[in-house]
Amino acid sequence: MPITPYLRSNVFEPETTKAMGVAFEKACRKLGLSLTRDAMTESLAKVIIELAEGGVSDPERLYRGALAHFGKAD
Repeated sequence: MPITPYLRSNVFEPETTKAMGVAFEKACRKLGLSLTRDAMTESLAKVIIELAEGGVSDPERLYRGALAHFGKAD
C-alpha cells in the first residue's frame, strides 16, 4: 500500500511523494508492519508526512527519521 491514501489534503511535489512512499514501505518492512490500514501503519505514515512537511524530502532521511521516532535504528 502506498502512502498516498494517508496524504488526505496534503499536496507535495511528485518527487517528495515518491520519496515518502519509498520510506514508508521500507519502514513498514523494518517494523514488521503489514501494508494495511491499521493504527500503527497509519501512525508511521503520519510521522513520515510530518517529516516531509518539515522539509525532509530524501527517502533515506525520511526512513531513518521515522525509525528514530519509534525508537528503532537501522
